[in-house]
Amino acid sequence: MKTVVMMKQVANKDAILRINKDATWIEEGDLSFEVSESDGYALEEALRVREKLGGEVVVCSMGPQRVKSVIKDALARGADRAIHVVGDNLTHLSPFAAATVLADAIRDEKPDLVMTGLQSDDYGYAQTGVILAEILGLPHATIVIEVDASGEQLRVKRELKRLVPMVHDAEAGVADDSIRHQPDSLRHAKRHHGCQEERD
Repeated sequence: MKTVVMMKQVANKDAILRINKDATWIEEGDLSFEVSESDGYALEEALRVREKLGGEVVVCSMGPQRVKSVIKDALARGADRAIHVVGDNLTHLSPFAAATVLADAIRDEKPDLVMTGLQSDDYGYAQTGVILAEILGLPHATIVIEVDASGEQLRVKRELKRLVPMVHDAEAGVADDSIRHQPDSLRHAKRHHGCQEERD
């Protein structure tokens, strides 16, 4: 399985931020940089998936030459290869523009799985990964808190912070535990009133 992990370089969380002379952004000259925290989680999860299913992990990052430190760190942590989309004007793109550039960079890789952090530590849009999936024509899941890799399948568990109106498509097996823990009389009644209980 080929997994591509998107990793963004952001200003260090403890950095003192000053507005630049043009009042358009922060002064980056005296800042230290690091990988966006959730992108680091994505890399760790990709390495776990590779450990179970084999294949390779390819890291993709875009930005100026200083982004090489993110790439070197990812390779040191176990990534197999890296793609660096080089450009000085790539750090302030909209989520759609960033996703378009990233999609062009990884399309020829034909990845089986693309992992991104939920949101970057600088802008925090939480949109680039979803837009990237749409551009590439791939299914996507957000707010993933667990990945179960086995055989040809990946099962992801998502977090919902609050109850929201939603449509939920339940699959067979979603309530197996509750059915197993019902009293025998209730299971017997369900069988005789049109409810079928199936067991593996």
